[in-house]
Amino acid sequence: MKDFQFEICANGVESCIAAQEGGADRVELCAAIPEGGTTPSYGEIKTARSLLTQTRLHVIIRPRGGNFVYSPLEAKRMVEDIAACRQLGADGVVWGCLTREGDVDMALCRELMDASRGMAVTFHRAFDRTRDPEAAMEDIIALGCQRILTSGHESKAAQGTDLLRRLHEKARGRIALMAGSGVNEENIVAIHKATGISEFHFSARVPTGYDDPEFGQRMVTSGERVRRTIGRLDNG
Repeated sequence: MKDFQFEICANGVESCIAAQEGGADRVELCAAIPEGGTTPSYGEIKTARSLLTQTRLHVIIRPRGGNFVYSPLEAKRMVEDIAACRQLGADGVVWGCLTREGDVDMALCRELMDASRGMAVTFHRAFDRTRDPEAAMEDIIALGCQRILTSGHESKAAQGTDLLRRLHEKARGRIALMAGSGVNEENIVAIHKATGISEFHFSARVPTGYDDPEFGQRMVTSGERVRRTIGRLDNG
């Protein structure tokens, strides 16, 4: 059987617990999912760490939504958030920084990499905003990141399989490519077959059943959906 890895985009402790129950290898804990994910609170990270006994905890380090070009003050906050994640026992952190020209911001990323020593590092979907993905991948490899989360420069991974395949082949095992955005139980097998990628990032969320008239339906990860999605690939 192939050595697949499954990461759940968890929007809170409840989703972390469901991811663990469903058999996920790790979670990426985020706040503000509608903004693309931002750094969760100290309390959220600490509580998740205490409850995740079988699933690794990675935490997104992103001070705000919007672009991935950060000021010195934002960079300082990112370094402090990484330090808090280490203190709380996170297994990894997830970040990504770009220049205004769309290249990897090597100076800032080196600073964050130094702060992240001892934890696994994923370069997140800021990668999908780079102007030259192959050059960006080489820069990220040079930084020492373990993986890149990407949809292949498309809004959904299922639409970016051509680039995902090329990057996976070009990486030659030097870094893991993790397919994310829109991955689910209906397309995960096709994405794997089209790209050769064996790491996947998905949310497997379902409505909680409470529809607030102002804020709408709250969504949380379903352990059953996680299990079903993993099962499609493991049995495919």
